[in-house]
Amino acid sequence: MRRGTKFATAGGSLVALALLAGNMAVSQPPPTGPDTAETPMVPVGLVSFDSCADALTELRAAANASVGPYGLAEDWGLKTAAIGGAESMARTFAGAPGDAAGQDAGTDYSTTNNHEAGADEPDLVKTDGRRIVTVTGGVLRVVDPVSRRVTGRLDLADGREELRWQQHRLLLLGDHALVLGEDPPRPADALRSIRRPGGTRLLLIDLAGRPLVLGTYRIQGSTVDARLTGDTARVAVRAPARLEFPLASEGTDQVRTERNRKVIARAGVEAWLPEYEWTAGPELHTGRVGCDRLSRPDRMTGAATLTVLSFDLTSDRLGDGDPVAVAADADTVYGTATSLYLAGQRPTPITGLPRWRPSPAEPITDIYQFDTAAPGRPRFLATGSVPGRLINQYALSEWAGHLRVATTTGEFRDDGSTSESAVRVLRHDDGALVPVGIVGGLGRGERIYSVRYLGPVAYVVTFRQTDPLYALNLADPAAPRVTGELKITGYSAYLHPLPDERLLGVGQEADRQGRTKGVQVSLFDVRDPGRPDRLDQWHLPGGWSHAEHDPHAFLYRPDTGLVALPVDAGVRLLRVSGDTISEIGEVTHPVGGDSGRRQWGQPVRRSLVVGDVLWTVSEAGLRATDPASARSLAWIAAT
Repeated sequence: MRRGTKFATAGGSLVALALLAGNMAVSQPPPTGPDTAETPMVPVGLVSFDSCADALTELRAAANASVGPYGLAEDWGLKTAAIGGAESMARTFAGAPGDAAGQDAGTDYSTTNNHEAGADEPDLVKTDGRRIVTVTGGVLRVVDPVSRRVTGRLDLADGREELRWQQHRLLLLGDHALVLGEDPPRPADALRSIRRPGGTRLLLIDLAGRPLVLGTYRIQGSTVDARLTGDTARVAVRAPARLEFPLASEGTDQVRTERNRKVIARAGVEAWLPEYEWTAGPELHTGRVGCDRLSRPDRMTGAATLTVLSFDLTSDRLGDGDPVAVAADADTVYGTATSLYLAGQRPTPITGLPRWRPSPAEPITDIYQFDTAAPGRPRFLATGSVPGRLINQYALSEWAGHLRVATTTGEFRDDGSTSESAVRVLRHDDGALVPVGIVGGLGRGERIYSVRYLGPVAYVVTFRQTDPLYALNLADPAAPRVTGELKITGYSAYLHPLPDERLLGVGQEADRQGRTKGVQVSLFDVRDPGRPDRLDQWHLPGGWSHAEHDPHAFLYRPDTGLVALPVDAGVRLLRVSGDTISEIGEVTHPVGGDSGRRQWGQPVRRSLVVGDVLWTVSEAGLRATDPASARSLAWIAAT
């Protein structure tokens, strides 16, 4: 077993945006304010269509404007995927404000590592202190953490082997669980109402006794993400326009484009409005998102439709989801207890551009805000846009009536192309998200790897070779400013706030040429705005952690200082005490799983705590461990 080594040297490139008291001057801060080179932010509105005929006319026109020889802009491979790692807000513990899971009397337990309190996120495992619920190999299992045995089992594969290889996520409320998965392609007659291949598949499960499926929901399109606020789960689904462009390669770009435009001219409005079906016991209901539920931004491509579904998880059925749809695209969902934001990069079609080349145009990210304070269907509030690319949902933060957005603009390549990052502050004004302040020039020649906001305090990680740690004051939305910096190597792809104004970073150590050297955990002191410092470091040469890209994989317990970090195939248990990081041990799972179906083994994906026991989860099963010694207490195979 490889052991991590601990260093006190600097590493992990971090740009910190932190509100810290005082007026400490910093030499040569990055440029901020209106003088910074800037692509104009153009607020975009959202309006309803007057009729289905009007909707079809405008959708066809938008698709025609963005189509090229290889299809719509989104089909050309021009849309840049999310870049870099991920980070998350502090783990919410049972009984804390905004805890979505609740708490069984007398039992302390960890909840999902959510971005915002009051907005629970779906994950691979959920617990309410009384039970642990997870889905592996297409089978939902309920484990009693006291007796340490499986008390419920439900096969969700519906006789389809392909569903056993799919990753499912869960939302848990009382005795009900909502399982989120994808519906792989299957024969049209088996779909009954939904004749297009693939889609989103939701299942409502009753956990009061033996697990039972209360109802199902299927809709065309893939799940972007979901949030649970109060009793209402909201699921965002992206459905590409169902336009069958010919595969023929003969002819010029102009000939192929005109051929594709004929396909658009023949398409009906149903090419953009997804079908759905839902069941409740033996009942089967079918439908399609209506034109009266569809709105459009001022600028659209006709390439996709976003649908937000709302489900009351206290009900015994899912119903039709009360859909609301936007003729737009997004790949990022950010939610708070009262708002839901959908964000995505606006595609930029370029006629004749080969599909493997990126667009040279500066990307723009469009953002759509919905009010989710009340149960049921969300209400549209505002729309806006910012230059650049988001890394993930943690680039967004709602605070004190404003939305903060961190993006990277420019090219990031080894040929000397320039890039830089900025944080922009927007406010809601008459249906638009309008800019009120900006701090730019961060990490020139680099890109963002992670972002952290904590009220008026925020942190941003950029990386290429070596970077400063910038501290910024964002208290005044109209006048953000730099207050401090620190030069370090490597990067942190996940940031976690600790007590006493400390910060824990998980990422990769690197040499001064930017070559990564293995997973590292860094403990930062950010009490002084002008002198941020690193107190300690744990490093495993050659290692990698899933928490670098998925914040749900990280666990921290402030009462004991325990850190459970997935590293390679196991979980490393660390302890943060004072100014030091120490290693407790490692938790591993045996090779195998459901009848040895995965003989090569599966990595441990999640950790959680119920009472004084640490539970780890993989496809192979669940292990109960003493977190103080890393001693195994029980093993439950996924059979």
